[in-house]
Amino acid sequence: MIKVPILGIEIDNLNLAEVVGRINDLVQQRRPSLIVTANPEIIMRARQDRSFANCLKAAEVVTADGIGLIIAAELLGTPLKERVTGIDLITELFRESQSKNYRFYFVGAKPGIAEKAALNIREKFPQIEIVGVRHGYFQDDSAIISDILDKKPDILLAALGMGKQESWVRERVIPAGVPVSIGVGGSFDVFAGEAKRAPRWMQRAGVEWLYRLFKQPSRFWRMLELPKFLTAVIYSRFIR
Repeated sequence: MIKVPILGIEIDNLNLAEVVGRINDLVQQRRPSLIVTANPEIIMRARQDRSFANCLKAAEVVTADGIGLIIAAELLGTPLKERVTGIDLITELFRESQSKNYRFYFVGAKPGIAEKAALNIREKFPQIEIVGVRHGYFQDDSAIISDILDKKPDILLAALGMGKQESWVRERVIPAGVPVSIGVGGSFDVFAGEAKRAPRWMQRAGVEWLYRLFKQPSRFWRMLELPKFLTAVIYSRFIR
């Protein structure tokens, strides 16, 4: 199956290399598109927020970022190829840009974080071209949109938080003609060294969420969305 429906949202059944290939095509076509890396929290929010659900449905690609989506697909009898996280995806795009000369634009995170992330990324990928960096604490985005129109990036990364980043891209960035925009959540914090990913073995085991909970106990209430999500999936599969 090319797409796997989970609670009303279609997840693209693609591995990391295939998602990168799709993005390469979109950049070449110059067709403004939104890429979403979804987790259970995003799916549950879409069930309550029709506008957000419509935003996800309009996305060109929706990947399974959270391990909960992998489990849900198995429960539904429609397995997904693999988990494609936002940070893994954009890291691969940075690597890809070394030969394809992609122009990146960063928007989001607290003041100073995106700039620090860009500095660290340039050290790791010397050939990368980051043409604009703006923090996410803005009231009026007219200057940002004007700069985007002027710089003409190929790929825009938006770290404005779940819901806000996808809606902003759909309403403001896509009309500005950016070929590919991706909501990246807290990825800038990781690249800036302000936050750390779980050890590789925890990533492979699908328990990266447990590491984040240990580091940020305040995430506990957000984590409760996972059992709610799986309960809804089981209900939709076996009861309804």
